[in-house]
Amino acid sequence: MQIPYELALGWRYTRAGRATRRNGFISFISGVSMLGIALGVAALIIVLSVMNGFQKEVRDRMLSVVSHIEIFAPGGAALPDVARTLVEARRNPQLVGAAPFVAAQALLARGEDMKGALIRGIDPAHEAEVTDLAAAHGDVLAQLVPGAFRAVLGAELARSLGVRVGDVVTLIAPGGQVTPAGVVPRLKQMTVAGTFDSGHYEYDSALVMLHHEDAQRLFRLEGPTGIRLKLQDLHQARSVARELAGSLSGDLLIRDWTQQNRTWFAAVQMEKRMMFIILTLIVAVAAFNLVSTLVMTVTDKRADIAILRTLGASPQSIMGIFVVQGAMVGVIGTLAGLLLGLGIALHVDVIVPAIEHLLGATFLPKDIYLISKMPSDPQPSDIVPIGVISLILSFLATLYPSWHASRVNPAEALRYE
Repeated sequence: MQIPYELALGWRYTRAGRATRRNGFISFISGVSMLGIALGVAALIIVLSVMNGFQKEVRDRMLSVVSHIEIFAPGGAALPDVARTLVEARRNPQLVGAAPFVAAQALLARGEDMKGALIRGIDPAHEAEVTDLAAAHGDVLAQLVPGAFRAVLGAELARSLGVRVGDVVTLIAPGGQVTPAGVVPRLKQMTVAGTFDSGHYEYDSALVMLHHEDAQRLFRLEGPTGIRLKLQDLHQARSVARELAGSLSGDLLIRDWTQQNRTWFAAVQMEKRMMFIILTLIVAVAAFNLVSTLVMTVTDKRADIAILRTLGASPQSIMGIFVVQGAMVGVIGTLAGLLLGLGIALHVDVIVPAIEHLLGATFLPKDIYLISKMPSDPQPSDIVPIGVISLILSFLATLYPSWHASRVNPAEALRYE
């Protein structure tokens, strides 16, 4: 099968520049253009993969503590009919688990140290149905029995208070008791039964879990304040929440996991879009370096173009030669960028710790970024558009120089040869 001469000449011009004709290496100018495209594509893949991984890691760690959907009564009051609400909620085919809970806020004190805490009263027998945290710390949560007034603290909260398993902490509930001496806060000493580490700093530094019956006594509630649900597909949480809002009886509030930390997730999505635009401009700059490369090549090859025209080559064929040359640079640069970007994105968990160890620095303090390890999650929905955009920009950059080459006048070009 004979290769079209436009393709053969285009490839020859790509790999052999005048400065490197002897050894056949890629010409310096074409090599710089390829390198620019490759680095731009690789940077775009790496950044978006890290942002995807960061979002996925935080989401997964959050969902190890937070259920997919929460049903609760307005104002933090007890649900009017927990049994009926459970029966109605279980009718949804997406539901795989349900458990009652009590949610409240309080202060936790140890000596002179005092911290604000998010109190969650749970049923240890059913907690594993709605969160992964219970499955990982089931032996600790099993120590929460009614009337024992034991508590399980987040690891960071326990560390900040300086408490260990078996120590006693004081829980200070809001809305104190009215006595002849005035309003006295309700205090209750509780034994630390254990700690948990979800990997999500926000919860590890503030969450305290009690048995839901103990929580009801402490906060003077007649029953659980809500029900937590787990679904087969967490991405269906929003639609299932809408269905439950129309099927459940009573004046109830329903919140899915996408509404918790909604501002954070929205900020990450916005940042991801902006980074895509900014880094795409870098790829565009690298791709349009092809314009200068091809203009210089056309100037250098004016005599060759004139000879081809006198031998019968059409303007369209001349244009095709230089389109092929630019497209080759774009394709090779894009493929190199894809390989480099994916290679780094798939091994970020090894590369970043090595750099941190070498520099003696920590790139992700967990108290700021919620997680302490650099995650990465390359997704085809990001990688395919990156490759396509790079190829399109490279092709567009070849059009004007190629058209200019097709307009070369043979007689004018050969006058001084």
